[in-house]
Amino acid sequence: MTETRKGRALPVTDLSLVVLIGASGSGKSTFARRNFKPTEVISSDFCRGLVSDDENDQGATRDAFDVLHYIAGKRLAAGRRTVVDATSVQQDSRRQLIELARKHDVLPIAIVLDVPEEVCAERNAARTDRADMPRRVIQRHIRELRRSLRHLEREGFRKVHVLRGAEQAESATVVTEKRFNDLTHLTGPFDIIGDIHGCSAELESLLGKLGYVDGVHPEDRTAVFVGDLVDRGPDSPGVLRRVMSMVESGRALCVPGNHENKYGRYLKGRKVQHTHGLAETIAQMEGESEEFRARVRTFLDGLVSHYVLDGGGLVVCHAGLPEKYHGRTSGRVRSHALYGDTTGETDEFGLPVRYPWAEDYRGRAAVVYGHTPVPEATWLNNTICLDTGAVFGGRLTALRWPERELVGVPAERVWYEPTRPLRTEAPGGADGRPLDLADVRGRRAVETRHAGMVAVREENAAAALEVMSRFAIDPRLLPYLPPTMAPTATSGVDGYLEHPREAFAQYAADGVARVVCEEKHMGSRAVVLVCRDASAATKRFGVDGPTGALYTRTGRPFLDDEKTTEEILARLRTAVSDAGLWSELDTDWLLLDAELMPWSLKAAGLLRSQYAAVGAASGAVFPGALAALEAAASRGAEVGELLDRQRERAADAAAFTAAYRRYCWTTDGLAGVRLAPFQILAAEGRSLAALPHDEQLALLDRLVEHDGTGLLATTRRLYVDTGDPESVRAGIDWWLEMTGRGGEGMVVKPLTALAHRPGGRLVQPGIKCRGREYLRIIYGPEYTRPDNLARLRRRFLNHKRSLALREYALGLEALDRLSAGEPLWRVHEAVFGILSLESEPVDPRL
Repeated sequence: MTETRKGRALPVTDLSLVVLIGASGSGKSTFARRNFKPTEVISSDFCRGLVSDDENDQGATRDAFDVLHYIAGKRLAAGRRTVVDATSVQQDSRRQLIELARKHDVLPIAIVLDVPEEVCAERNAARTDRADMPRRVIQRHIRELRRSLRHLEREGFRKVHVLRGAEQAESATVVTEKRFNDLTHLTGPFDIIGDIHGCSAELESLLGKLGYVDGVHPEDRTAVFVGDLVDRGPDSPGVLRRVMSMVESGRALCVPGNHENKYGRYLKGRKVQHTHGLAETIAQMEGESEEFRARVRTFLDGLVSHYVLDGGGLVVCHAGLPEKYHGRTSGRVRSHALYGDTTGETDEFGLPVRYPWAEDYRGRAAVVYGHTPVPEATWLNNTICLDTGAVFGGRLTALRWPERELVGVPAERVWYEPTRPLRTEAPGGADGRPLDLADVRGRRAVETRHAGMVAVREENAAAALEVMSRFAIDPRLLPYLPPTMAPTATSGVDGYLEHPREAFAQYAADGVARVVCEEKHMGSRAVVLVCRDASAATKRFGVDGPTGALYTRTGRPFLDDEKTTEEILARLRTAVSDAGLWSELDTDWLLLDAELMPWSLKAAGLLRSQYAAVGAASGAVFPGALAALEAAASRGAEVGELLDRQRERAADAAAFTAAYRRYCWTTDGLAGVRLAPFQILAAEGRSLAALPHDEQLALLDRLVEHDGTGLLATTRRLYVDTGDPESVRAGIDWWLEMTGRGGEGMVVKPLTALAHRPGGRLVQPGIKCRGREYLRIIYGPEYTRPDNLARLRRRFLNHKRSLALREYALGLEALDRLSAGEPLWRVHEAVFGILSLESEPVDPRL
C-alpha cells in the first residue's frame, strides 16, 4: 500500500474476492462504484431486492446472501474478480466469504472503511430509505468492526487495507495487480528443463546443447526450470549458482520443487528429516559462504508455485496441475504444484501411489512438469513430464517451446540409486484414460484453427452418439470423417439444374484464380487408413490385429467381411511401398480420401428397394399403357396429347433406369472393385490437407502406377483459370463430354486446397457439379420437365453451404490434432462434431 497526492493506493489482485467491510453508511457502495466495474460488485442490498422487491427487507437477508454467494461463486469459478458490498462486520459472515474464496482458490482481500459513527448516521439520515434506521444499529456495526480489526489476517484475509476516516476512504484508489503466476505476456521461446537434482555437469552440457553460452542464449530464448534443483546429486551448490544467476539476470524462470521447499524450510530453522538427498545438499552447502546461503534462502523464498505463460497456452510447475488450478493462488494449489496428488495408498516400495491426474486432463494449456521420474518424456493429454531421472543415471531433458522438440543429454553416471525402478507412463497408456461420454455429450463448442468455435447442438450430439456407439468402427481407427459437399449454385442454363459455369463464377468471386476439376467416379465416399504393417498399427493406433481401416463417411465399416478389407489394405500397402511413399513422407501410416466402386458395393439394399423398384414398375406399366393409347389413336380417338405425354414419361423412366445401372456392376470378391484415391489427408506428424491438389494428384498417380492388381483407379482432372473465358469454356466442355458419356459429374476445388476469401474466411473446399442424367437418380425421372426445373431452381443452398464449411473446419482440426500426436479424445472431439452436424435437417438431395 502506497501513499499518493490523491490518497492511498490499495493494491488488489486481479483475481480475488474483495470484501468491503464497514458499518451502514460508511461509503462502501460509493467506494465500490468509484474503484471497480459495476459487473464486479455484488451488493447485499441489491440481492435483497432480487428476492423480496425491497432492498431494506431484513427478513430476506438469509435468501439474499444465498443469492450473493451463488453469484460470487459463479464469477470466481469463471476467473472473474468479485467485490462483495455488504457490512461484513460479523466474523461469521466473513468466514463464509473466506471459505468461498478458498473453495475457488483465490485470494480473499479485505478493504475496511472505518468511518466515525456521526458520519455514518448523517449519511443514513440523508437517504429516504434509511432515514429511520436506529442509531444503535450503526453503533453495533462499529463496535463489531473495531473488535475484529486486529484479527482479520488471522481469519484468513491475505491482504487487509484499513481506511480510517471519511476523507481517507474517499481519496483512496484501488490499483490492480497481476497475480505472481500470471506471465501470459511472456511468449518465449522457452527451453523448459526437467529435474536436475544437483547434476551440475549434466546441466552445463544440456545448456550448451541448447545453445546457451554462460547462461545466455544468442537468440534470446528463456530457460524455465521445473524445480528439484537440489538433493541427491554431486553439486547442488553449482546448480543453484547457475540457475540463480540466470533468473536474476532475467534469462530464466524457475518454479520450486518439493526438494527446494524442504531445503528452504531447513534454512529457516524448521525441523525436517535429512532424507531423500537433503543430507547431501546440507553437506555440500557447508563449503559455501554465509552470503551465498543467504542468497539461496532469499531465492527460494521468492519462487512461485507455477507459471502461466504464452497467452495461457503453457503452464509450468513441478508436479503437474489440473486445469481448475491454473492461475489460481491458494495453499491447495501450491501443494499440488509441489507434491501432486496421491491416492492414499503406498506401493511395494513404500512410496505413495500418485493419482494419475494427467489421464483425466482436458485443458487447453500444455502442462510441463517433472517430479516423477520416467525413462522417456512423452506427451499425454497435452501434458509432459520432463523428469527423466538424470540423477538416477537416466537423462537430463529439456523441451523447446513452442517447437515442442525434446533435447536431452545422458547422465555421466548413476549418482543416486532409485528406490523404485523408473516407470514408463501413467496407467492409461499414451492416450490416457479411454474415451469418455462426458467429452461429447450435450451442447458443445469445438475450437478450430480455421473457423473459430463450431457449435454442436445437444440433439445432434445425441444422434451422433447413437451412430458412433452402435455402428461405427473402432474409434481408434476413426481419426477423420469427410465433410459434406455443397452443390453448385442453381443454373439458369436451359435444361440444366447444375452447370459448371456457376461453380467457376463462385470461385472467381471468392478470389480463387486457379481451380482443379476432378472427375466423380460414380462410387461411394471412402476413407482409408493404411499402416505399413500390424506392428505400426499397434504402435500408432493401439489396435491389435487390423492393419488399418476402410470406412464410410459416417464411420461405418465399408465391408462386413474383415478379410476382404485386409486384402484391399494389403494391395494398397504394396502400392505405397513400391511407390516409395513410406520413406518419402517419413511415415508408417497414411490416411486417404477416396471413392470406392461400384456404388452397388455399398448401396445394394438401397438400389433394390428404391431405384430398381422404380425402374421395374415403369418397365411393367409403360409398355402396356403405350400400346393401349396407340391402339386408341389408331381408332381415331383424340389421345394424341396424352400419348405424347406418356411417351415422354416412358423415355424419362428409361433414362432413369439407365442412369442408376451405370453405377452398378457385379463383383466377385475383389474382382471388379476399384478404389480411386483423390487426396492424402495425413501422415505421421503432418497434416497434408493443405497440400495443393496438383501435388496431391501427382503423388496418387504414382500410387496407381505401382498398383499391379487393378484395384486403384486414376482420378481424371482438368485445371481451369477462373478469370480466363477460354479456360472456363474448356472446363465446361470437359464436363459436358464426361457427363454426356454417362459420367456422374465433377468436383471443382481451389488448386491451393486451403483457400480463403480476401476477408480471411474459408471458401468452399469443393463444389460438386453433377451431370444432367445423374440428377435423375436424385430428383426423379421427370425432373427435367420445365415445370419441375422451375420449382427445383428455388432450392435453398445456404444451410448446406454453411454445413459444408463447418464440417470442413472440424475435419481440418481433426487432422491437425491427429498429426500433432494429440490424444484420441481430442481428435474425436472434432470427428464427433462432424458426425453430429450430419444429423442437422437439410435437403438430402443437395
